[in-house]
Amino acid sequence: MNRSTPKQVVANEETPLLLISPASLEQQPAEIRRVAKTAGFDARPGSLLPVSDIDGETGFLVGAPAADDRWGWAGIAEKLPKARYRLVDTLDPYAATEAVIGWELGGYRFSRRREAAETGSTLRMPENADAERANYTLDAMRLGRDLVNTPANLLGPSELAQAVIALVEKHGAKTNIVLGDDLLTQNYPAIHAVGASSERAPRLIEMRWGERANPKVTLVGKGVCFDTGGLNVKSMADMRHMKRDMGGAAIMIALAAMIMAAKLPVCLRLLVPAVDNVISHNAFRPGDVLTTRNGLTAEIANTDCEGRLVLADALAAASEEKPDIVIDAATLTGSARTAFGAEIGAMFTSDEAEGLALQKLSRQVEDPLWMMPLWAPYRSRIAAPVGNLLNMADGAYAGAITAALFLQEFVSPETLWVHLDVSAWNDRARPGRPVGGEVTGMQALFAFLSSKYPRPN
Repeated sequence: MNRSTPKQVVANEETPLLLISPASLEQQPAEIRRVAKTAGFDARPGSLLPVSDIDGETGFLVGAPAADDRWGWAGIAEKLPKARYRLVDTLDPYAATEAVIGWELGGYRFSRRREAAETGSTLRMPENADAERANYTLDAMRLGRDLVNTPANLLGPSELAQAVIALVEKHGAKTNIVLGDDLLTQNYPAIHAVGASSERAPRLIEMRWGERANPKVTLVGKGVCFDTGGLNVKSMADMRHMKRDMGGAAIMIALAAMIMAAKLPVCLRLLVPAVDNVISHNAFRPGDVLTTRNGLTAEIANTDCEGRLVLADALAAASEEKPDIVIDAATLTGSARTAFGAEIGAMFTSDEAEGLALQKLSRQVEDPLWMMPLWAPYRSRIAAPVGNLLNMADGAYAGAITAALFLQEFVSPETLWVHLDVSAWNDRARPGRPVGGEVTGMQALFAFLSSKYPRPN
């Protein structure tokens, strides 16, 4: 066996990949050990060595990632030349599925240029991989990322609604959209107040799927398609990526897609308040007092804290049906990003035991969430001089906690509630996770719901 650069791959030809671990390297034939030693190949996870004879073919020795390390596979896919590949080795079904997911995400790129985005290499689906799980996971991740990455001039409230309608058509769900001034007649006044100043009409997007007798799962996602900060206008730097302020909606839409594709035995409801927060003659103002769906009034301390206002109406509507669980996701506070950065989501819940279970699962699926306290003594910081609640607490501290306490006022105490305050954005490139939109928490939530409501065999 001679070390060499792989030959040119022709159509339909698949380059073999031989997985090697540091332990198994010593068990390989003498010629492989000799070539590896000459090249300094130590079989550490993600390492690569081109060789000229794997079962008579040119291919690669590959330092095998851990069984659950999909991002290790993403790194391998990014480093290899663009080609078609197959695994020589047999992995267990879970590892094989993670390999496919990671590999495909290693080729993810978003582009609105005329030419298609580079798709990268392909890996033949191992026979024992769970192709269904791989496909619905990849479809959901690409959908959510694409929604966040799409420029705001191309994705407003209407286009966000169309993304939900596409899922309705695919999965046989039902939808209802409350548009413009109908928000007032159907008692969604806070959503209307935030979005009324935009020429792109605000709306509440609703989708339902599943058998009524099943446990009720309601998802709520903040859909602020662009946020100028309103009359409390953001700085230029802070406004640069505000197309991602609908990241909570993207996460919940993608999660809904996973739930339906996996056919979890739940009665699913999705609520997305979709608005723009812009500067106009009829924009809501600091000092205004807005009435919300459940009758509580919010005094506006800062028009840049609009997300909790639109979520207030949606969460109140969600609670009216007494679901088994309500989950919301939002790009809500800079405080959460200051504490955790972009790679860990802040998570709040009404049930500590459930929160700890979700936190544990999130680490297992490499989609980390960290539970924060709903610290009741801070509730006094959002008591309003006029009205019931301030939409931003006085002072510079604990902003993620006081925002969560604001939202808690709109959720029934009897309902299990999970709230994610996330970035929905990768601020640095890592294998399979290029800079740009991310569905932070989606996989953790899906694992959590799958454990609570497993699909029958």
